[in-house]
Amino acid sequence: MGSQDIWWSYWYFHLPNYFLSLVFYCLFGRFILGFFLPPDSTNYIYRSFRWLTEWIYRPVAFITPSALPGVLIAPVAAFWVVAIRVVLFMVLYQFGLTPRPQPAG
Repeated sequence: MGSQDIWWSYWYFHLPNYFLSLVFYCLFGRFILGFFLPPDSTNYIYRSFRWLTEWIYRPVAFITPSALPGVLIAPVAAFWVVAIRVVLFMVLYQFGLTPRPQPAG
């Protein structure tokens, strides 16, 4: 089985997984840059991080208790992204829809 076959045969697993990993790393970029830049910064990298993560940041900020400082919303949202990735893998694995290791030889 060729490496391209592994990718294209399981595109429905790889694409959401890749997207969620992108969001995960952008949330941490947003968290780190939040220490150095104001929330309305015109920095294009920070604006990109905010644009890519706003869809999960707002609901998490809404349901997170107000006792938690606002600067910690991004890591909490990153936790939920990881949870979504794990659930996605577990569900697809149970249905036999994820790539599985091949025996050597």
